[in-house]
Amino acid sequence: MFPVCIRYIGDRVLAEDILQDGFVTLFSKLKDYKGDGAFEGWARRIFVTTALMSLRKKDALKMSEELDMARGMKAETVSQTQNLGYKELMELVMSLPPGFRTVFNMYSIEGYSHKEIAEMLGISETTSRTQLSRARTWLQNKIKERENV
Repeated sequence: MFPVCIRYIGDRVLAEDILQDGFVTLFSKLKDYKGDGAFEGWARRIFVTTALMSLRKKDALKMSEELDMARGMKAETVSQTQNLGYKELMELVMSLPPGFRTVFNMYSIEGYSHKEIAEMLGISETTSRTQLSRARTWLQNKIKERENV
């Protein structure tokens, strides 16, 4: 579950704290697991929720600064991820601004719908879609920058 925590938090030390908090929550709620579905999926949701609560406490999910930063970015139409390894790609994902990273992780990696993301983060579905689009654009631009170096 550590990769889940670090993808959301973006900082190794803070992710370790989230991991510990997640395990405390998991063990305290273990009696609530009914056996419906995979245990891993149930546990993953606990860790995602723990990470989101931490981000909310730090007000890291504010979108306004990231929206200003993303203005003027243009997405490339050709996929440029072919030349990147998994480790490099995950480094880029972890370097996304917190709001972008959160929505990107929830949608692209965890598989949540925009409706679920909106409910969990207290934002509109449109904001979720916009954040995902801008996260993808941001990533594409960073990938292009790496290739041009």
